[in-house]
Amino acid sequence: MLEKLFEFGPYEVCTLNIIIITIIVLVAMVLRRIIHRSLKSYLNSANIRIEGKRVTYLRLFSQSVYAIAAVLSIYSFRINNNEEEVTFKLFLEYEFIKTSKFVITFENLISVLIIVFGSRIALNLIRLFLARRFRKDKTYDRGREYVYMQVAKYIVYTIAFFLILNALNVQPTLFLGGSAAILVGLGLGIQDVFKDMFSGLVLLFEGSIRVGDVIQLHDGKSKESIVAKILRINVRTTQIETRDGNILIVPNAKLTQEYIENWTHGATSSRFRINVTVEYGSNVKLVEEILVQSAMAHPKVNKNEQIIVRLNEFGENGLQLELIFWADQSWDINNYKSEIRFEIDRLFRHYGIKIPFAQRVIHVSEQ
Repeated sequence: MLEKLFEFGPYEVCTLNIIIITIIVLVAMVLRRIIHRSLKSYLNSANIRIEGKRVTYLRLFSQSVYAIAAVLSIYSFRINNNEEEVTFKLFLEYEFIKTSKFVITFENLISVLIIVFGSRIALNLIRLFLARRFRKDKTYDRGREYVYMQVAKYIVYTIAFFLILNALNVQPTLFLGGSAAILVGLGLGIQDVFKDMFSGLVLLFEGSIRVGDVIQLHDGKSKESIVAKILRINVRTTQIETRDGNILIVPNAKLTQEYIENWTHGATSSRFRINVTVEYGSNVKLVEEILVQSAMAHPKVNKNEQIIVRLNEFGENGLQLELIFWADQSWDINNYKSEIRFEIDRLFRHYGIKIPFAQRVIHVSEQ
């Protein structure tokens, strides 16, 4: 069991090392769960509410078991290696990647992991701070909180990126110089990307379109416009959800350069239309009363605004009328219009008003 299998860094690894490290990892996992549950049950029994920073501290304390397990795993190599050479410091200083331009040690990798883990903790703390700061305000705006959180992400990730470069002993000037060369080489090919990125910053800071808003836009493929809800605004693209439940990814430039109707930021109510065709010879006055009654019966129709019935034209198959009413610019407006149509159909059947079928009369002349 002490025969050399392979080398891990500066140390030889045997079968016994693998068994011991496996046992240490399994024990660490069990201890981590026991500590986490014990602390959580203690805090609950003491009527201490676990939220916010306490959750972060609890996770850090319970996951510190893994750090102890890593140190013990390194020292387990003393079984089949020289004890004086097996120290955690020497392990960190071992150069496992060495070239003429840069050298990477285990210390560099651990530093990268610490930076990544620290950036996640920083974002969690910022999210808690923003949540407490904004939700205490009576005029709480989810969109503003989202904007500040997105900006904080970009700042934290940018700082973390340069810290990682420094931890890996990579000069940022070399990276920036290479990036400049790439940008010059691509030229006009990436102008649309920068346009979308600039539009994303405009959307985040201007606040004309925010997360949770219901907008109406034209997709350019059909005559009908799309009503969608804003789910997420990223640097280059925006995710929207249509009424059909489909998730679309739209370039940010489309939302800043084209005509967009924001139902959330506009007036509380808007005017909608329902087209109806009835047979020639129908009692038009009765039809008008039925249409007004159907609209008035719906709870979402604004009763303070005038409900209008227009006779648009004398069509090929019948009289074409238009019901005009005011209602909230709701995500479910199509459902409201459908419910009004059901009521119109019920009243038409009750009063004997008929909706004509399309008809064609063919005259055959005998010669």
